[in-house]
This record gives sequence, structure tokens and C-alpha cells, in this order.
Amino acid sequence: MKRNIYTISMAFFLALSIKGNAQQDPGYTQYMYNQLVINPAYAGSTGSLEAILLHRSQWVGIDGAPETQSLTVHSPLRNDKLGLGFSVVNDKLGPSSEVYINGSFSYTINLNHDTKLAFGLNAGARIMNIDWSKGRFYDENDALLNQNIDNKFMPQIGAGMFLYKENWYVGLSVPSFIKSDYYDDIAEEVDPDRLHYNLSAGYVFDLSDNLKFKPAALIRVVTGAPVTYNLSGNFMFLEKFVLGAAYRFNDSVSGLAGFQISRDFFIGYAYDHTVTDLNKYNNGTHEIFIRFQMNQKSSQIKSPRFF
Repeated sequence: MKRNIYTISMAFFLALSIKGNAQQDPGYTQYMYNQLVINPAYAGSTGSLEAILLHRSQWVGIDGAPETQSLTVHSPLRNDKLGLGFSVVNDKLGPSSEVYINGSFSYTINLNHDTKLAFGLNAGARIMNIDWSKGRFYDENDALLNQNIDNKFMPQIGAGMFLYKENWYVGLSVPSFIKSDYYDDIAEEVDPDRLHYNLSAGYVFDLSDNLKFKPAALIRVVTGAPVTYNLSGNFMFLEKFVLGAAYRFNDSVSGLAGFQISRDFFIGYAYDHTVTDLNKYNNGTHEIFIRFQMNQKSSQIKSPRFF
């Protein structure tokens, strides 16, 4: 009896939190560093080969809570106007496991000597697996919950724009125009997907020779669902240390830190504290990434230390 009450309570609080986020694609606290999974037009914009490996464990302490890993690699070609990228995301939630695999292509126009506008396309697939036996409400006598989904292939085609200079950027993207299926953890069922729209922006303020302030924002719109707002502010000291905070409206507050280990490697960490009633049942969210960047090939491309 106690176990049933606990299960029902957890389902209720999970429903409240997921309803508040109302997003189906994986979300990230350090989105300002992981732009390629948001916008294909970002490919090649750093002026050098860049690779980012990220891990996110959400709501630690709750069985079946979201867990995400992502790997992105991108670079400009010899002609700086062209960029290529590749991303793979592994996203788990309850009984579901989804893998996103995408290739990205961008073409950049020089609006003037230091302002660039890039157009991007991404194409790939989302592969869904669901093992209903891992669900909260699994009933071995329910025929529906005995029909697992194995390697369901769903194509993806998306597009984006990225306008930037050395000290600011604005991006707009749609990860996929093709509607497919997704796993609904509230009802524990597969439902039709919805279009996602991402609007991102960031700026770098030079407060002194050794101190920079980097505010950023990400607005995510899902058709038929509330808009989600993500705001962050990071201080960069000596172009090596980064400390900051972030807030996701009606969801969480976060602390961020980063360190430039060497000329090529940067490591970042974020801790999220849930501000909903769900915070009584978890130990927060942890997100860590490591970024590799080769020396820049072109001095005309923005400094990758900033975004």
C-alpha cells in the first residue's frame, strides 16, 4: 500500500514538472556551449575544429529520471563560408531510450568585415526504443504495455540561422520539420510529436582587461505548449575561469563553473536545483562537458572562448 502511494505521488510530481517544461527534445543548462545540437547554422562558426562531449543526469535519486549524453563535432571547410557538423544524442527517460543522429551543413554570408549570417540545414534520424516493463504503471496483463518498441526509425530534417560578431550572437532554428512520435512520460504512452522552435542569444561585455560578463538566453517554443525561458550570466576571469548562474522559469536555478585547462581544452560543470515540489524527491541535476578546440584557422571568425 505504501509503495502504491509513493508511486502515485512520484507520478504526480513528475507530471507537474514535465508539464511545466513542456518540451520533448533534450534540454541543457549549458546550452551556450552546446549550440550545434540546437542550431545547425552554428557549424563551422568557431573557425576551427571543435568537439564537445556532454553528460547530464537530471533529478538524481529518482528511478527512471532523464539522462542525456551528447557528442558534437564541427569545423569550417577550407572555404570559411562552408561548415560541416555531426551530432549524436542519447536520451533516456523511464522505459524509453532515444538516439538522435544528425549531420549539419552551413553556409555563411559576410554582411560586413566583422558581422556574419549563417544558414544551416540538418538531416538525420531519431531512433526510439521503449521497454514497457520498466514503466511505473507496468501491468503484465495489459496487452498495450507488452508491445515494446524496438529501433523505431524516424527521419529528421531541420534548419536554422545564426547571426553573429565577435562579441554577440542571435540564432533561430527548428530542429525538425518532420513530425513523428515521442514518449509521453506523464501518460506512459507514445504520442504525436510537435514542432520545436529555438531562439538563442548571447553577448560579451568587457568589464575590464581581465573580466568579461557573458549573459545568454534560450527561448524554446513547442506548438501547443507553454513557452520555456532559460536565462544565464557568466563571468570570465583572465579568460580562464568562468563562474555564473542560470534560471529556467518555473523549473530550476543553476550554478555554473568552467576552466580553460589548456589552449585546446575547456571543462564546464552545472548544478541545477529544482524549484518545483519535485525538489523534495531528488538531489538535483548534474551536467558536465569537455570541449576541444584546435587553433583557429581564420582570424575573421569570432573567438570560440566567448560562446
